[in-house]
Amino acid sequence: MASALSYVSKFKSFVILFVSPLLLLPLVILMPAKFVRCAYVIIIMAIYWCTDVIPVAVTSLMPVLLFPLFQILDSKEVCVQYMKDTNMLFLGSLIVAVAVERWNLHKRIALRTLLWVGAKPARLMLGFMVATALLSMWISNTATTAMMVPIVEAVLQQMEATNAASEASLGALELVDKGKAGQLPENQVTFEDLTMEKQEDRDKKNMCKAMNLCVCYAASIGGTATLTGTGPNVVLLGQMNELFPDSKDLVNFASWFGFAFPNMLLMLLLSWLWLQCIYMRFNFKKSCSCGIQSRNKEKAAYEVLQEEYKKLGPLSFAEVNVLVCFLLLIALWFSRDPGFMPGWVSIAWMEDKKMYASDATVAIFVAILLFIVPSRKPKFNFCTQTEEEMKTPFYPPPLLDWKATQEKVPWGIVLLLGGGFAVAKGCEASGLSEWMGKQMEPLSSVSPAAITLILSLLIAVTTECTSNVATTTLFLPIFASMSRSIGLNPLYVMLPCTLSASFAFMLPVATPPNAIVFAYGHLKVSDMAKTGLMMNVIGVLCVFLSVNTWGRVMFDLDHFPDWANVTHIKT
Repeated sequence: MASALSYVSKFKSFVILFVSPLLLLPLVILMPAKFVRCAYVIIIMAIYWCTDVIPVAVTSLMPVLLFPLFQILDSKEVCVQYMKDTNMLFLGSLIVAVAVERWNLHKRIALRTLLWVGAKPARLMLGFMVATALLSMWISNTATTAMMVPIVEAVLQQMEATNAASEASLGALELVDKGKAGQLPENQVTFEDLTMEKQEDRDKKNMCKAMNLCVCYAASIGGTATLTGTGPNVVLLGQMNELFPDSKDLVNFASWFGFAFPNMLLMLLLSWLWLQCIYMRFNFKKSCSCGIQSRNKEKAAYEVLQEEYKKLGPLSFAEVNVLVCFLLLIALWFSRDPGFMPGWVSIAWMEDKKMYASDATVAIFVAILLFIVPSRKPKFNFCTQTEEEMKTPFYPPPLLDWKATQEKVPWGIVLLLGGGFAVAKGCEASGLSEWMGKQMEPLSSVSPAAITLILSLLIAVTTECTSNVATTTLFLPIFASMSRSIGLNPLYVMLPCTLSASFAFMLPVATPPNAIVFAYGHLKVSDMAKTGLMMNVIGVLCVFLSVNTWGRVMFDLDHFPDWANVTHIKT
């Protein structure tokens, strides 16, 4: 049996890569319709994405080869999908994130937040979650986790060292207590000591697990709050523009933030309570106690955070400039077209309801600024400069250079987004979207709320074993077709499923933040599975609540919109 499994493992990649396309080939031969050919390509891509037999970004390039070969789309139509407005929005935001990381502004923000929250265990965990979530709204979840976990480890190690020192200093008192307890049977005293030691050891391990898990969970949750915070959100924007071009910028940075940010706060609070419940047993009395040992631990944790903050030094000129550019980006995104009032785009960049400037315009504007704004103060003291200073250029180096930027930007995600848009275009052009919609017409008898809940759970389970971007890329066009066919507002299904694609909480391999935390050795797979299962339930229920309350009002989800009507789009 073992040898058979080893052979399967040995040839797995070969079989998936070469045999699966051959096994599916009769589908195209027996039914040579255009939409069947498109389905063939998408099924192969889905298999490759799920099994990772070739890099995900390389799989994303398959439509460029296969769509023209199967006469689904010509090469020009396919290639233009890989650098659309949405891709430029994501690319611009990634470049801004690189600048924030390069000058350690994210670390300063995180440490300042933690110092403000305090060092009591319950509050410290909440502080780590808030800091991680706020940062992952703007920079990648992976980078945020990779930065936060070493801080968590340093704090835990210092607390452990202080605890050991406190126990040693209180040794004399313990000996006196044991002397008094000599009247009790010796085996009873030993048994009580062993029980206390085991409980303390269990509490320490649980504290380590909770502190590590809170970071990776907060990173995934925080990314859902902004349109550029994580890949699935950008996929939704691109699919809306591709499938529903008349939706008139309904999903933009401001509208998404208004919908998703309250959901993030709710999820963050419930996640904190759940971690407190499962690992600290809601022992707030102990977490917030005022004993000598507790005070020493808190002091040690606070000192570590202060020491880390002091290492950063005073706020540098470069950090100030990056912060200004970052705040400018946020302000321009929110004020471009806020919805409840005219935005700056209506001043000179709007003509007959056509907007010339989008969120991508803003992102690229700020990204270009980062290659212009200096990282040091220019020196104007020409008369008093030394000979060495006279040789240096007057204008200092910019905040970013291209070499550092191209190394840090995850270009594979940009290609993955492009592949998703190419797939959506192929589905529409081949008639596959229309065919799938007709197959789902019987769902019109099911309650929309039930459909939303079931599909959200489906996405949450699927994203545990596949890339969240690949999951949304595959499923959103299908859900859009289904919504059209049963007369349901497409956003009523697409919004919750997009958010659910970020709820990969159960497995170490489900998402990079989980893998980073797992690598530190405090957690078992069973720990992540049992904690993550409830996290998935919390996430899906929070999204369900969001969509059916303020989301329903914001996006008018009770009515089937004109922009989603097939005949309206074709005309």
